[in-house]
Amino acid sequence: MIKRILYTLLIMFPVLASAQINTDRVMAIGRNALYFEDYVLSIQYFNQVINAKPYLSDPYFYRGLAKINLDDFQGAESDCSEAIERNPFVVSAYQVRGLARIQQNNFAGAIEDYTKALEFDPENIGVWHNMALCRIRQEDYKGAKNDLDKLIAISPRYTKAYLMRGEVDLKQKDTLAAEKDFGKAIEIDRYDADTWASRAILRLQQQRYKDAEADFDHAIRLSTRNSGVYINRALARYHQNNLRGAMSDYDIALDIDPNNFIGHYNRGLLRAQVGDDNRAIQDFNFVIEMEPDNMMAIFNRGLLLDQTGDYKGAIKDYSTVINEYPNFLLGYQYRAQARRKIGDVKGADADEFKVLKAQLDKQNGVDPNKQTADNTENNKTRKKSDKNMNNYRKIVVADNEEGEEKYKSDYRGRVQDKNIVPQLMFVLTYYEKHDDVKRQVNYYKFIETLNNQKVLPGRLIITNEEAPLTEEQATKHFASIDEQTAAIVADPNDVNKRFARSLDFYLVQDFASAIEDLNQAIIIEGNFFPVYFNRALIRYKQLEYQKMEKEYDLKVNPGEKSAVKAADYEMVKRDLDKVIELAPDFVYAYYNRGNVLSILKDYRAAIVDYDRAIQLDPKFADAYFNRGLTHIFLGNNRQGIQDLSKAGELGLFSAYNIIKRFTERKE
Repeated sequence: MIKRILYTLLIMFPVLASAQINTDRVMAIGRNALYFEDYVLSIQYFNQVINAKPYLSDPYFYRGLAKINLDDFQGAESDCSEAIERNPFVVSAYQVRGLARIQQNNFAGAIEDYTKALEFDPENIGVWHNMALCRIRQEDYKGAKNDLDKLIAISPRYTKAYLMRGEVDLKQKDTLAAEKDFGKAIEIDRYDADTWASRAILRLQQQRYKDAEADFDHAIRLSTRNSGVYINRALARYHQNNLRGAMSDYDIALDIDPNNFIGHYNRGLLRAQVGDDNRAIQDFNFVIEMEPDNMMAIFNRGLLLDQTGDYKGAIKDYSTVINEYPNFLLGYQYRAQARRKIGDVKGADADEFKVLKAQLDKQNGVDPNKQTADNTENNKTRKKSDKNMNNYRKIVVADNEEGEEKYKSDYRGRVQDKNIVPQLMFVLTYYEKHDDVKRQVNYYKFIETLNNQKVLPGRLIITNEEAPLTEEQATKHFASIDEQTAAIVADPNDVNKRFARSLDFYLVQDFASAIEDLNQAIIIEGNFFPVYFNRALIRYKQLEYQKMEKEYDLKVNPGEKSAVKAADYEMVKRDLDKVIELAPDFVYAYYNRGNVLSILKDYRAAIVDYDRAIQLDPKFADAYFNRGLTHIFLGNNRQGIQDLSKAGELGLFSAYNIIKRFTERKE
């Protein structure tokens, strides 16, 4: 208890009984955690505010927003309802509740929410976007088109609206209107892969396969890691009898998305057509493992096993299909042949008799197997849901063919910024996101020595891919704050303890307390460079959060002035200057300072810092990436593309997409 009182007096951190906490401060920390995508931690803060002041609307709303990001849609809906009950005039609460209802397939409820939101904010693009998608899911195409017409009137250059209206046109069989809408979307934004892919789908449906392939080519140049585009281009190539090209596209699609059902099934069919039987069997094995009751895959595998001499395996597959479809005569024919090959004359005779009897019945007007395959040129494909066994050789296409399925995950929550952004700042912390393809190991001898001395509770790492805390980790760091506070009271001049507690505060998103500890650490030991490095990063994050909040306020109150100025970033830069003075070979300080100089639009000075970072570490992908963008901002496209190419070579694959955009624009 004494330790708890000391702790509270020293740092004023809000962990007291609910009635005593500073709710404004806790709310601010919770929103900060939410902004930096630390959702589990933010919920803990909002819980404190709700316990202290259950009549407030905001903590329920923000907790709902955190829950929706954790896929707790029912909980998000409940929290937004609580927020609306306390304050029915907040548009965002209706938006988030609408999104939560969509995820629970309650489209009517979502439309009610969006209709209410539009009463308060009639020009909200995200609301119109989502409401139109809900109407599409309800097959209310007239209502969807009406919503999209209004959205386009509000925002004539919003390409998604044209793409959605084009999809509605297709649902209503109006291909001319769809062509016009997709063409308009491309005219507005030639660098959006979705615009090209949407028109390509239309051209597939119009059987303009060469034109469709050309549009898919554009989409792939702009979005190299979208498996669906390769799957669809394979279909266009297949219709032009370019089997090798189609198989190549399936190979790439499956490299991106190894579990893609359509990719494996169709590649298996094409491999079978070109005689690559063993690898075709592998594809069908995969499909059957995914869908053990997929009779067409089982039958195709049976045919391939038959051709490769595994007659018993083939008979087993044929029998599985016949048990499911007892009137599928082709199954009896192939099983009879396979049985005869292994000497099962009796079984073969029985199967052949079944076929003969069916043929006689058909001549007499009795045909238990009404299903027939349409093998004309224009019917070389089947929907995935098609269960007609006679279509077993047909290429599979998705049931929705890029209709509502295409937009299933495209509901608008907060509007995402699709502009090209630089790589993030580095920080000293304990956690980073798991990456199966780790680009580089971030190492510095002093940090390694610090870790070996075990003066900190955890192993310090250098990263710009921070991981949000789990609930267990958050609890651990709240407890660690208590422990470090007691240690600081016992030895107030230990810089390591101050630094350790600053890390705890930073991880639980209490930036103000973290900076206060770092300030005290600098007073104790002015040459301990990690303190300056982390203080620069935390100050930078505070400014980014303030800037985001101010941008929102400016939308609400356009007359206000921005609160974040260049002088604020100068404080961040001064800390990094000190790091470089104390540790002139610490590459991450030059990189971070380069990022700050870019924000200040001092691009030439930023390039000097990126140059120095690359000189110290020639394999520093992030520095090449950001230097490349900076060169492009200065108009030096050739140098910029060269740097981006090096970043891609070193593992930052997003660089290739930017290269394609600027190369395309130049052309």
